[in-house]
Amino acid sequence: MGWVDALGWFGSALLIYSLLQARILRLRVLNTVACLILIVFNLMIGVWPMVAMNVVLAAINLFFIIRLLRERTDDEAYAVLPVREDDTYLAHFLHVHRADIDAYFPGFTGGVPHGRLTYLVQHGDETAGVIVVRDAGNGTAQVELDYVTPRWRDFSPGEFVFRQSGLFRDRGFTEVLTPPGMVGPYYERLGFSRVGDRFRLAVS
Repeated sequence: MGWVDALGWFGSALLIYSLLQARILRLRVLNTVACLILIVFNLMIGVWPMVAMNVVLAAINLFFIIRLLRERTDDEAYAVLPVREDDTYLAHFLHVHRADIDAYFPGFTGGVPHGRLTYLVQHGDETAGVIVVRDAGNGTAQVELDYVTPRWRDFSPGEFVFRQSGLFRDRGFTEVLTPPGMVGPYYERLGFSRVGDRFRLAVS
């Protein structure tokens, strides 16, 4: 097998792999790269219909990538909705994502105890995540769960929640502490400072 054939096989494999991604932005980026590789491959072997198809697919992907990237900094892309800790939809959402939540938040027991502040993070009519907060006193908001579904992890809903929504400031909190022991924390890039096995943000 020559390098041209290898290029074609690699592009095809990458195209298939891209469709297995749960994160929509990653899917679009990998799919675009695969299309570009297949454009080169089909140009080299002279299969013009496949060249045209991959050019169109790459253009469609680039359109959606640009739109998705714009949404990452769009204040109107997300909404934070308060719900009761015993809300039926919240319980269903936590149950559906139980295994993923356990993987990232081993300290979260599953149910939401009475008296917690609980919010759904919405993108349009789709739930992107859940925030569960305990008022620890002295102006401290102790986050017990900050879960985002795999589909939305490339889009920084956490940046909206912690830096733009005013959620904590409006309730009179002066600092936010993240869940201890969270796997794969992302808080430092949002301006949090590390405190042991968790992170702290001064609310302004």
